Amino acid sequence: MSESMLKMYISFAGIISLFLAVGLIYLSRYKLKGFLSIMIAVFAYLFMIFGGIIILYIVLSGPTA
Repeated sequence: MSESMLKMYISFAGIISLFLAVGLIYLSRYKLKGFLSIMIAVFAYLFMIFGGIIILYIVLSGPTA
C-alpha cells in the first residue's frame, strides 16, 4: 500500500470521528438528560479532539511523492 493511500484511509478515520462527534453532541444536548448526557458528551468531545488531531496531521504532513 502506498503512502498516499494510507494517508487517505487515515483521513477517512478522522472525518468519520468528526461526524460521530457531531451526532453524539446533538444526542447529548437535545435527547438525553442527567449522567448519561454528560458521559456521551465526554465521548463526543474526545472523538472531536481525536479527529481534529488526525486531520491536522494529514494537512500539515504535506503532499506525497
